[in-house]
Amino acid sequence: MKIESLLIKDGQTLADEKNDLLDRDKADLVIGFGARTRLGGTEVYEYLSAMYPNAIILLCSTAGEIFGNSVHDESISVTAISFQKTKLKSVSVDIQNHDSSFSAGQELFGLLDNEGLSYVLVLSDGSTVNGSELVRGMEGSNKGRVPITGGLAGDAARFETTLVGLNGPAQTGKIAAIGFYGKDLLITHGSMGGWDMFGPERKVTRAKANKLFEIDGNNALELYKIYLGKYADELPGSALLFPLAVTLPGHNESVVRTILSIDATDQSMVFAGDVPEGSLVRFMKANFDKLIDAATQAALQSFPERIEYTPKLALLISCVGRKIILDKRIDEEVDAISDTFGDSTFLTGFYSYGEISPLSRNNPCELHNQTMTITTIDEK
Repeated sequence: MKIESLLIKDGQTLADEKNDLLDRDKADLVIGFGARTRLGGTEVYEYLSAMYPNAIILLCSTAGEIFGNSVHDESISVTAISFQKTKLKSVSVDIQNHDSSFSAGQELFGLLDNEGLSYVLVLSDGSTVNGSELVRGMEGSNKGRVPITGGLAGDAARFETTLVGLNGPAQTGKIAAIGFYGKDLLITHGSMGGWDMFGPERKVTRAKANKLFEIDGNNALELYKIYLGKYADELPGSALLFPLAVTLPGHNESVVRTILSIDATDQSMVFAGDVPEGSLVRFMKANFDKLIDAATQAALQSFPERIEYTPKLALLISCVGRKIILDKRIDEEVDAISDTFGDSTFLTGFYSYGEISPLSRNNPCELHNQTMTITTIDEK
């Protein structure tokens, strides 16, 4: 397995000093994480497809690009991979051709060949797709057989339009997946949040999909405003500082949900993922040091045999909310991960509108918000 990592920014192309001597004609997969303003149009796809003529080209818009141990804006982080033994299959669907994100997930996974499948990477439009339903549709077919990780495309802090491209220019509504095949692929994953919980545990008593109306029989928005105090006047932007910990019915571990918007007409809160009736919720608030420490813990979770084995590539997908909160300290999150893996591991990734990963090994994947999710990729 060989890797070439590049950063395209301000008209320049910078190379990672660790880059292998990769034959670009033999590259199997090229992933480009870039600002939406840079990925629009055909220029980026044409540039990468000319550089790597035989590779699958996967593009995704972001809320920030990760290149090595640094975070960038208005750039494109490019990772080209040549596998020695692993085979790939790329598939995609358009949400506009489906009546639900669930059916889109079902079809997407169904397009992959099951025989020899060992891992699936999924990148989805983040503005028109319900990430919870997408994951549920994919896992309905997968049934936990192979790990699925990935994320929802971003658009800085604008929350307007997101783009995904597969073997073509990036566009809205696209959901793309790469199936990895073979017994020689090494995949690990980890996901951590690092938020402080406060207040009592409460029950969701009225909700529909990703819209929350009532908690403990009370208007959820009004209750939320009480907890936010002075930050209530800054909604919905301040909601990134105060996500919810949600324990879904039938689950023991919680996932994090971020508020995307507020619907003033029906007094509901709209989340990036589903908050089903019967879920138990607790309010959360940011803790800078714990957020950074959680990035280290996610790396350790994905790196259980770190003394004997150092992965070739680590794919980092973190939440836009973490980037906004950490602000000028955002590089510390990636630095902490780089220190854990060491100098020989390539780091790439992006800041997203939702992270897709199992909570732990041998569990089905879930949609997360406000987490750092890491997937390591290597070959035996």
